Amino acid sequence: MEPEPPDPILIQVTVPLPTGMIYAGLTDPAKLSGWLCEHAEVEPRVGGRYRLTFGGEVPFESVGSVRSLTPDVDIGFEWAGPPEFATLMNGPPPSTSVYVRLQESPEGIDVTLEHLGWGAGEAWEAARSWHFHFWDERLHAFKEYLLKAAYG
Repeated sequence: MEPEPPDPILIQVTVPLPTGMIYAGLTDPAKLSGWLCEHAEVEPRVGGRYRLTFGGEVPFESVGSVRSLTPDVDIGFEWAGPPEFATLMNGPPPSTSVYVRLQESPEGIDVTLEHLGWGAGEAWEAARSWHFHFWDERLHAFKEYLLKAAYG
């Protein structure tokens, strides 16, 4: 019997700012490079490019396209992982995708990130674990970035 694929990664932060400011942080290349990556190219339309360039010890690029987009509500894009997981998850097309949705809550706007498409097995578990920590760190950096931009 083949093992079950793991659940999607699901991470949420609440940001007490207007929806438009938050959504721009997901679609504006200049803002994306302030919290997520070193360089971004985004064409905010379904089928448009979503390319993120990361530096650091192990530089990589995640090149894909926008899969879904509703202004000020959500964006979904293909995700290509770092070199250590490239043969496992980078396609073409990439085997995983990221979906971010914004929803009003009493404390502000809930920003929920879901990373889907994980396969089963030890290699996939390692990739999912790495990405869980990556997205958890980056989504909290997103909140800090937005609050600093709004309030200094």
